[in-house]
Parts: sequence; C-alpha cells; structure tokens
Amino acid sequence: MKTSIRNIYIGLVIMIGLAALDQSIVATALPRIVSDLGGMSHLSWVVTAYVLASTATMPLYGKLSDQYGRKLLLYAAIIIFLLGSILCGLAQNMVELIAFRAIQGLGAGGFMPLAQIVIGDLVPPAERGKRQGSIAAVYALTSVLGPVLGGLLTDWLSWHWIFYVNLPVGAVALYVIAKSMPHDKPHHAHKIDYLGSALLTGAVTAALLVLALGGTEWAWNSHEILYTAVLAVVLTVALLFHVRRVPEPVLPPDLFDNRVFNVASVVLALTFVGMMGSSVFFPLLFQMVMGASPANSGLLTMPMMVGLVISSALNGRVLGKSGRYKPAQVVGLALATLSFGALAWGILNNAGYLVLEPAIFVLGAGLGLVMPNMTMAVQNALPATRRGVGTAMLGFFRSLGGLVGVTGSGAILAQQLHGQAASAANAMLYRHAIGQIFGVGTVMVGLGLLMLFWLPELPLAHHTSTQK
Repeated sequence: MKTSIRNIYIGLVIMIGLAALDQSIVATALPRIVSDLGGMSHLSWVVTAYVLASTATMPLYGKLSDQYGRKLLLYAAIIIFLLGSILCGLAQNMVELIAFRAIQGLGAGGFMPLAQIVIGDLVPPAERGKRQGSIAAVYALTSVLGPVLGGLLTDWLSWHWIFYVNLPVGAVALYVIAKSMPHDKPHHAHKIDYLGSALLTGAVTAALLVLALGGTEWAWNSHEILYTAVLAVVLTVALLFHVRRVPEPVLPPDLFDNRVFNVASVVLALTFVGMMGSSVFFPLLFQMVMGASPANSGLLTMPMMVGLVISSALNGRVLGKSGRYKPAQVVGLALATLSFGALAWGILNNAGYLVLEPAIFVLGAGLGLVMPNMTMAVQNALPATRRGVGTAMLGFFRSLGGLVGVTGSGAILAQQLHGQAASAANAMLYRHAIGQIFGVGTVMVGLGLLMLFWLPELPLAHHTSTQK
C-alpha cells in the first residue's frame, strides 16, 4: 500500500511540475513569440487567458471530482492541458495562441486542487506534512529550470517547442497515475448542476476580467469595466439564489458554515494579495533599480525558493511529531510580515543585497510554513463529501487574492510613474514605487496574521475515512 501511495504521489508531483514549468518557461519565450506572430498589444493576454481559465475552473474540478471520482478528473485535466499545448505549438497568429492558452488553462485549473484532494484522500492529515516538501522542491526546481529551458529551446529549436515539451512530461504523468491509482468511488450520484456551473464560471470569469484588465487594457472608468462588473454582480446574485434551490449545487452553501474553511480562505487570500502583489516586482527592482541583468535577477529571487523548500521540509517533520498545524502558521505569517516590512524599509532606504537577500529568504521560509498547513487544516475539517470542492475553493480564493494583489500593485506603480519615462534616470522613482508596494504587502500579510488567530485548531485525524 505504501508503495502504491508513493507511486501515485510521484505522478501527482510530475503533474504539478508540468504546470509550474509551463508558467515559467513561456515567459522567457514571449519576446520571440511576439517577433514571429506580431500582436505586441495583445502580449499580456498570452498570460492572462491562461490565468483566467485556470482560476475560473478550479471550483468545478473540485466539485466534479466529488461526483465522478478523482482519477477521471485527473485524466481530463491532463489531456485538456496537453491538447492545449499541441494547439499552442501550432498557433499561426496571436489570436490563436491566446485562445489555445485558454484551453491549456482549462486543464491546468485542475492540477493543484486535484493533487491536493488526492493526497487528502490517501494520506491521513497527521502524516500529510511529510509529503509537502516535495511539492515545494518541484516549484523551486522549475522556477530555475523553466527560464533556462525556455531560452535553450527557443534559441536551438523554436518557441513552438516550449509547448511540445509538455507532451512527454504529461504522458509520463498519465502513465504513472493510470498504473498506480485505483479507480475511486464517487461520493455522490452522477448529477451535474449545469446551470450552477455556468453561473459560477460566468461570475468568476467576469470578476477576473475586471481585476486582470482594469487599469491596463481597460480604464477603470470605462464602459467595459462597468458592464463587466455589473455582469459579475448579477451572475453572483443569481448563483446565490440558485444554490439554495437545487439538491446538489455546484457550490454547496453549507461549505461556508465551516469556520475553518472561512478563516483559511480569508487568510490565504490576504497572504497572496501581499505575496503576489509584491514578489512579481522583484525582477523590476533588481533590473531597473539595482542594475542586475535579467538572468541574474532570476537568481537573486532564489533565496525565497530555498527558504520555502527548507521550511516545508522541516514543517513536515515537526507536524508529524506535534500533530499541531496552527503554531507553525502563526510563526510563518509573523516571519513573512517581518520580512515584508524589512524589504519595504530596505528598498525605500537604498539598502543593498546584504539586507534584501536575507529578507527574501525569510519570506520564503515563512510562506513555506503557511500554505501546506492551511490546505491540511481545511481537509481535516471537512467531511469527505466536501473535501474536493473545499480544497478547490481554497485554491480559488488563493488565486483570486494573487490577482487582486498583482492588479493593485500595478495600479500603485502606474500612479507613481505617471507621466515619467521608463529609463534608468528614473530609478529612484521605481525604488519609491516598489517600496510602497512592499509596504502595502506588509499590511496585507499582517492582516492575514491577525485573521489567523480566529482559526480553530482541530485534532489531526490519523485515518483517511471516506465518511468522516
């Protein structure tokens, strides 16, 4: 049994690595893609379409896996992603590439939620922390290999191969999962809430469009923003009415009666508002302010990944002995808040790498104590019939917080640099703007720390009962 679980876990790690690799590898090839296909004005959509599609589908994967079983949904997610990869490699213009990236995102939306759900099904909460370090290590490894591999494939072959390289990796993941994972029994009868699924997807997509395009493609006071925001509100209200009228809704209302789930969702959303809103500007800080090359700027963010891997590994061992997940989260968010504050102070006061790099390491170490434990806390608090949709919704709120953070930080940067030329002469302007962004990140993560004190700590189960 242990061998079977280990093999399943290997397949899941490969799948997660596939998604992480794709995100980091595509960014490197974007200049060459634009050179070949044109459409510079639509460049951001290559990333936005993927993020929108993957975030919007997370809740659906969780709910459908509760109804149809995990293995079937894993197959669907990987196959859809690989189909999108093939189509992206064959794209002849920017419009096609954007559409095919959305298809990729439809598959990728199931990777992380389904992996966490399957781990929650197979491994008792009390033992689950031991396996979290591998996931963090995969992310760290792909964050380094992705840009390097993307550059090599683009230079030696063509940018098309950054998508084709997904095929052998995805095939291995499919093979391992098919061979090692037994066919699981669904927790519910085969009923799909089609109307609820459409309302949920429409509402989420409309809200994400506002967040992703507001202040960039669309002005905040434009008709497009107004109409899309109104559509998001109308669809959300319709969804709230709908889920209370059907026996098996796509978004069960009783999920929000669980205090652990509610607090965890808010904490992760706030944490990722600060984390994504700030860390996305590390390359800009290193290149525009401190004069580092693009290659070196990537290496300068590595301490965060190193800290993440180390703390995740240590967390698993400590959790296995103590059986308590909340103390590590409090310590982690406290460290993250302090590191954000140190970064904000250091950036605004012209501090050098001797101040910034240790703070970046501590930031990663703090986050490595929060994210795995929060998923574990939610899965431990929910019955098996809600584990899938609860895990997926937690991932959705995390991604939503990240989008809010990136959008808000972009607005701060645009306001600070309004009317100024983006040149080296304005490095101080960039320093001031990025320092302010990290200051806001400090506040957001600090609010997450305060909310964390309301999180109940339940005893970790030492079994994986499907009827918990």
